Amino acid sequence: MSVAEIAPDQEAPPPAILNALADPVFVVGAGNEIVYLNLAAEQFFQTSMTALLGATLESVIPVDSPVLALIGKVRATGNSMSQYDVQMKTPRIGEHVVTIDAATIPDRPECVVITLQQRSIAGRIDRSLTHRGAARSVSAMALMLAHEIKNPLSGVRGAAQLLEQTSDVKDRELTRLIIEETDRICALVDRMEMFTDNPRIERRAVNIHEVLHHVVRLAQNGFGTGVRFVEAYDPSLPPAFGDRDQLIQIFLNLVKNAVEAAPEADGEVVISTAYQQGVSIATPSGDGQVRVPLVVRIQDNGAGVPDDLRGHLFDPFITTKPGGSGLGLALVAKFVGDHGGVIDLETQHRRTVFRVMLPMMDGADV
Repeated sequence: MSVAEIAPDQEAPPPAILNALADPVFVVGAGNEIVYLNLAAEQFFQTSMTALLGATLESVIPVDSPVLALIGKVRATGNSMSQYDVQMKTPRIGEHVVTIDAATIPDRPECVVITLQQRSIAGRIDRSLTHRGAARSVSAMALMLAHEIKNPLSGVRGAAQLLEQTSDVKDRELTRLIIEETDRICALVDRMEMFTDNPRIERRAVNIHEVLHHVVRLAQNGFGTGVRFVEAYDPSLPPAFGDRDQLIQIFLNLVKNAVEAAPEADGEVVISTAYQQGVSIATPSGDGQVRVPLVVRIQDNGAGVPDDLRGHLFDPFITTKPGGSGLGLALVAKFVGDHGGVIDLETQHRRTVFRVMLPMMDGADV
């Protein structure tokens, strides 16, 4: 079956365009037989196109693969669906971790188009261990600082206060500097203690729009007075399942980051929400999936994130701000992860978007 036969009433994209795509794309028919694939899919499956065309997908990948389950759901509901961090492993293709996008074809609902966005298992493990190691390092450092530094600092601060009482005006400037810097270091340690391995989350149904509107009001009356805020909410969104205080902290950090990135002349921050059908991620144990259909986007019209920082923006102590601690976005990533959610970044000049995907309250209707 050719592409033209799949969609006879529409002009199909020339095969040359699909073959130019770096991502594997293939189409399966009613019996899960492969009726079309591009060159990237041929390379992914490590089998010739002649051998793959007409073969069932079950003969190419394991019969218990999440790909087959997702195809069944798409065919049954008629909705486009995505699934993140799916492991595909066979002796021929090796090990891959992919994001799967699946959708039916107009006029041919029995046919399903599948796109695979690849991420190698080595890259996934490396990135996971890097972030996990960084988080554990921060936790261990926080405990060490709290025990080994905060106690002596209190003695230094007390000594500076005693000296201040008997010092002249000139020397008092120095004692005041000691006290202020001591307080600053203690405040930094207090912030780092929030990276403990045991998350303190009291989850309940949370109206995410109330949280976001509260954050916007705080910004408008504080750090965001010179920026235009646009709120574009989906009123049908169900409640989130989370900790209200931590959600406020997540979005307050992201909005503050967006405000600081926006230009002074025509700075704009857009906060929007949406429901994304069929999105799920693998649980840390790997024995299940967590649905994260609630999507919150924080967009600014700033200059964007430098290329050399994009892959490390959520790591501790990484910052582009003069005098910044580099803990704000790292804390955001931790809180989102504690909720079982996902955060990612899209950035270019005049358009940077932080996207947070969160679980909804069980039993909530859309």
